Amino acid sequence: MSSHFDAIVVGSGLNGLAAAVHLSTKGWRVLVLERQSLPGGAVKTAQCTLPGFRHDLYAMNLSSFAGSPFHAEHAGLLAQHGLTFIPADKPFASAFPAASGLPWVGVEKGLEATLAHVRRANPDDAARWIELDKAFDEQAPYLFGLLGTPAPSWAALKLLWRLYRGLGLRKASELVRILVSSPRDWLHEHFQSPSVHCMLASWGMHLDFGPDVSGGALFPYLEAMASQRFGMMLGQGGADTIIKAMVKAVEAAGGELRTESTVSRIIVESGRATGVELSNGQKLMARRAVIANVHPRALYGRLLGQDAPADSAKASKLRSGPATMMIHLAMDSLPDWRAGDALKQFAYVHLAPSLTQLATTYAQSLAGTLPAEPMLVVGQPTAFDPSRAPEGKHVLWVQVRTLPYEVQADAAGQLMPGSWDELKEAYADRMMDLLEGYAPGIKAKVLARTVLSPVDLERDNPNLVDGDSLGGSHHLDQFFMLRPAWGRARWRTGVDSLYHVGASTWPGGGTGAGSGYMLAKEIA
Repeated sequence: MSSHFDAIVVGSGLNGLAAAVHLSTKGWRVLVLERQSLPGGAVKTAQCTLPGFRHDLYAMNLSSFAGSPFHAEHAGLLAQHGLTFIPADKPFASAFPAASGLPWVGVEKGLEATLAHVRRANPDDAARWIELDKAFDEQAPYLFGLLGTPAPSWAALKLLWRLYRGLGLRKASELVRILVSSPRDWLHEHFQSPSVHCMLASWGMHLDFGPDVSGGALFPYLEAMASQRFGMMLGQGGADTIIKAMVKAVEAAGGELRTESTVSRIIVESGRATGVELSNGQKLMARRAVIANVHPRALYGRLLGQDAPADSAKASKLRSGPATMMIHLAMDSLPDWRAGDALKQFAYVHLAPSLTQLATTYAQSLAGTLPAEPMLVVGQPTAFDPSRAPEGKHVLWVQVRTLPYEVQADAAGQLMPGSWDELKEAYADRMMDLLEGYAPGIKAKVLARTVLSPVDLERDNPNLVDGDSLGGSHHLDQFFMLRPAWGRARWRTGVDSLYHVGASTWPGGGTGAGSGYMLAKEIA
């Protein structure tokens, strides 16, 4: 095997692979190095419970990838290498406790189908939903354009100018308000139903936006309107279908993926990155670029060491968001939802009683306290893709949002502070009790379970620092041109020919492959 390449990518996460694919199509010979035995970073599928049950360990929703500019350009290539999506026309719903009055509310693909659900919650909210739907048609080109544009850049400034010219001052200012508002403020401004408030605010919790955090209104707005238009996209057989296809595309172009290859340092000569050194002492050289798909703490610490620029300290201190737990269940059948069998047809079911409880959970997590009743996101992929489990069986994907990385107290007063290795099974038992309240009999349906604590997430993928599944907080002080820090935007590191991509860089976490694709377009 050659030790010389046009580019070396450190880390086989989604953005690193996106950069590798795009550069490969431009004639670059690319080597991707991965320290783990499986590529994919936070996009992995594995039989972690029982044979024949395929679980998406972290990311399950591939809508951002399917709708990304990267996929738009390379869809044909990736399809040739096996990429297949499964559409879910009923993307998400929220179920509520029996005492709440309204059993559930949800969003389906299609305006009229969604309005039927919102109207059950509040007729006036349905009328307001129609108004927001019309506004989104005008705003979407600018919103998605901004997320697909380097920041800062002349292209971003031109986009903002087009936004002003296209929408006018009043409508442009309304969009700016969404970008800076908290979920609670935005939801109370537009809707009356507490159920609609909770359903939409749940999407803020997918990132690190509690109901009262400025800048958190955008994600619920985007998810609701996009899901209503396009539904949700899952991967055939598992989310790793996108990883397998990208790896095959790189290899077909003459590139390589090497797993179980730990990079100990990035080689810097005369201020320029020229290659990497592996933990076994082997040196691999890159003619044109080294691309690091790692957390900034690893990049400016372990990998660069004394070669890190003096002004890199702030980037290396990127603040983490709250932590996450994953519970993977092999099931005899889908849950029998107390709210009704209609919920079996949704890809995601959010479980949280109220906006107040979401705010309490978020505050407790930041204070180091185990929430008594965190939000649960229950993914039901086998409702759409039976290939993930033996015939008649199912898998459930349960994400617990949000949690502390270091446990100092328990809001329920049941568990003593300690390590996650000591606490995770007991806390998962509490989550199963919560599930039982929403779906009686669910515990008896479980054939096997695997619990991944925040510490387990970080062990498997060091980019998930502090168990944060999103590669760093997305609050406004760490977003746009401030991600990961001022002076480190546009994937620059302060070292020539060394570039930084991944969830810790603009445009942040998720499966949109934005940073890897935009960087590759720029340097190719």
